[in-house]
Amino acid sequence: MKSQNPFTLEIEFSHEEMSDQAVSDALYRADIAFQDWRWRSFEDRAVVLNKAADLLDERRDRLAEIATREMGKRLSEAVSEVEKCAWVCRHYAEHAQAYLSDDQRDSDKDESYVRYFPLGVILAVMPWNFPFWQVFRFAAPTLMAGNVGLLKHASNVPQCAVEIERIFTDAGAPRGVFTTLMIGSSKVADVIANPVVKATSVTGSGPAGSAVAAQSGDEVKPSLLELGGSDPFIVMPSADIEKAVTTAVTARMINNGQSCIAAKRFIAHADIFDDFRDRFVEKVAAMKMGDPMKDGTDMGPLATQDIRNELAEQVEKSVKAGAKVLVGGGKGEMDGHFYQPTILTDIPDNSPAATEEFFGPVALLFKADSAQHAIVIANDSKFGLASSVWTTEPAEQDLFINRIEAGSTFVNSMSASDPRLPFGGIKVSGYGRELSREGILAFVNAKTIGITKG
Repeated sequence: MKSQNPFTLEIEFSHEEMSDQAVSDALYRADIAFQDWRWRSFEDRAVVLNKAADLLDERRDRLAEIATREMGKRLSEAVSEVEKCAWVCRHYAEHAQAYLSDDQRDSDKDESYVRYFPLGVILAVMPWNFPFWQVFRFAAPTLMAGNVGLLKHASNVPQCAVEIERIFTDAGAPRGVFTTLMIGSSKVADVIANPVVKATSVTGSGPAGSAVAAQSGDEVKPSLLELGGSDPFIVMPSADIEKAVTTAVTARMINNGQSCIAAKRFIAHADIFDDFRDRFVEKVAAMKMGDPMKDGTDMGPLATQDIRNELAEQVEKSVKAGAKVLVGGGKGEMDGHFYQPTILTDIPDNSPAATEEFFGPVALLFKADSAQHAIVIANDSKFGLASSVWTTEPAEQDLFINRIEAGSTFVNSMSASDPRLPFGGIKVSGYGRELSREGILAFVNAKTIGITKG
């Protein structure tokens, strides 16, 4: 398993893939660890999570540099990602006990309530684009609930995968409570089929999520899916246009455009469309591609050559179908896996730009004649992860909140995940919720208790 620096194209790190016996041994250790960890107090588990947060803070700069060298995100964004991981660890260390406290209910019994118990060993299949955050978003609630975690990370970020296990080990987690499985995708089905594994969590592409969900279903094991998105970003005449445009650039180009929750389809009302378009083009055209390790770089390389080539092909097909390139539209002249910050408009129905997720720095611009028309455009997608709407009119805000088909709607701000709020999507963007109370309830047995006093 190797990681190639997408800027220098040098091999940064390599790791032997685990043998079948090593995987079997890891599963055995995880099962043994669960028998103890499940009965640890919340206070004991919180000690480990808080220590993990402290280690993330202490190692922040080194971990951020590893992420940048492995998948190309700008160093400043990688630093913020590590800081967010520490936040989610501390959040669940503080709130897990309250989230999982007995839930009293009325019934014909003298006393009735729901008590929450951990399920066991949970397998996480995680992507490369936020190589630390996606994992800690899973691990913090999972471990605080009394479960133990197995990580099958993306094959192009093996050093991040190794460092995550080291964080938990150095934080005092007993052996087997969190284990990184250095395996390829071909071995995932066998891990899911193992009786030790009780549930799966997947963040990634639609095909990957569908495959894991199908395998989990065959084994009658619950799964949680957080998959792709093609999120709408709607701008109405009452909005602060300059603020909306500035946020639009960040919302589309964050993480070099490689984010499931990034705004991808920009829908501007006809009355302000030209103004929004011109300002948007100006800001995107001014973005500087370059070394993601250096200050002043606005856009780093995409994670792999295949990802860059797939994006280029989507743009090419869309342009051939009639889409217009307002800025960018090519790979540029730099070495590395770069693609220029791009805006497409006049997008034909059934072109890739109208129907597919663009996982890179390409914004898709649409014009709407009314709020209702904007909703039609927003919902004309198989995806339903998040959405952002820009309007100061209360009636319009309420209309968008009620009518947009998505797991979340943010008004006058960009979509973002927050440990205090549930996160997830609908349609082919997945099912289930991570973060907040809903996230820790994803992998527990909600056991009904009814007591009749004798």
